This record gives sequence, structure tokens and C-alpha cells, in this order.
Amino acid sequence: MAEARRTIDLLWFDEPQSRRGRKKGLTLTQVVDAAIALADAEGLDAVSMRRVAQDLGVVPMTLYTYVPDKAALLDLMLDALYLRMPRDGDGGAGWRERIRAVAEQNRALYEAHPWAAEIPVSRPPLGPGLMAKYDHELRAFEGAGLDDVEMDAALTYVLGFVQHAARTSAAARAAVERSGQTDQQWWEESGPLLEKVFDRNRYPLAVRVGEAAGAELGAAFNAGHAYAFGLERVLDGLDVLIKARQ
Repeated sequence: MAEARRTIDLLWFDEPQSRRGRKKGLTLTQVVDAAIALADAEGLDAVSMRRVAQDLGVVPMTLYTYVPDKAALLDLMLDALYLRMPRDGDGGAGWRERIRAVAEQNRALYEAHPWAAEIPVSRPPLGPGLMAKYDHELRAFEGAGLDDVEMDAALTYVLGFVQHAARTSAAARAAVERSGQTDQQWWEESGPLLEKVFDRNRYPLAVRVGEAAGAELGAAFNAGHAYAFGLERVLDGLDVLIKARQ
């Protein structure tokens, strides 16, 4: 309970800069921004209290006077991103366009900060950034005919899809970085090898569909196409529910 209260206090109020042990001239915002920059550059695994302190030029114990532990630091990092998200959206547009805008805003967040998609959302940071984000995104469903519980579930459904798509896209980029090959280059190299062992007569449907998709997308997997196709199917599914309620 004490740790949860400490994190809530940091998210909503911060603490006086005169707190004993704090480095003069250093703020909680600087600590959080340094951690975000580190995660952006090297990934979430690189973030530790010791490493962030090193980047800020202070000893690790100094950092603990600002943030109690790494878990609280991650909450602060994520809430800071949420607070800085744009709150764009055409209130006069239809619900489908409004929800698509919400999805695109979250996709842009994950594109800029891929590590954010790795953090579980079952216990999100209960800070001002999350609250502003939640309130803004719920407005996309306002007036569509859903009750409050359905609005919450529908938003969770949309955001879950976007987060999964972001993770898949990040994994695809990581594979390219590790191998030094684009997906097309990898397929051009692997395809002829597969032909030597693959029985086309045994798997005719896989051959037909796989070749058609590969020719269209230029690779075995295209993250952009998967996202665009999936988002439309998510919206189609919500359309069924909304029409039923209306």
C-alpha cells in the first residue's frame, strides 16, 4: 500500500524539490525524460536505476530520492508519454472515423516509443496522463449507442489490437536489424531453399495463397498491411455491435 501511495503521489503531485538527498537542480521530469531517452535508444531492458543515474551524472542512491524503484519509474515514463499525446479528433466525424483516429494516435506512440508496447496494461499507471488519454479516447464512442461498460470494453478491444500490432511490427524490425536483410531479401534467399524440400502437391492451398500474398505484399509478412487490414476488421466487428444496440 505504501509503495502504491508513493507512486500515486509522484504521478499526481511530485514531491518538493527540497526533499533530503536530492541533487540540486535535478527534477523528477529530468529523471523520467532520461529514462525515456534511454528506452528509446536501447530498449526497455537497458533501463535500470543504476543506468539512468549514470546518464544523469549522479550516484544511484540519489535517484532513489526521486523514484522508489524501477516499477514506479516505468509507470512515470508511460504516463508521461500519455500526457504528451495529441488529443486530435473531429468531434463531428462518425464513430468509425473517430475510433480510427484513436488507433492511429496510439500506433504513432508505439512507433516513436516501441518499448511502451511491451509494458503490460492490466495495471496501468493511474496518473494524469492515463486519465486524460482515457477520457479523450472514450469520446470516440460517445453517442454510438453503447452503454458505459461496452464503451470501456470496446476501447480496450481497439487498444489491445493496436498494441499487438505494434509488438509484431517491432519484432519484424528487430529481425531485419539482426539479420541485416529486408523481408524481401530474406524471402528471395529462403524461397529457393524451401522449394527443394517443399511438396507443392501436398499443400496446394498454402502454395496458391502464399504465392498470391507474397506477390502482392513483396514479403512473407507486411506489418503495415496487417495493421490496416486488422483495424478495418476491428471496426467491422464494432459496427455489428453498434447496429444491434441502435
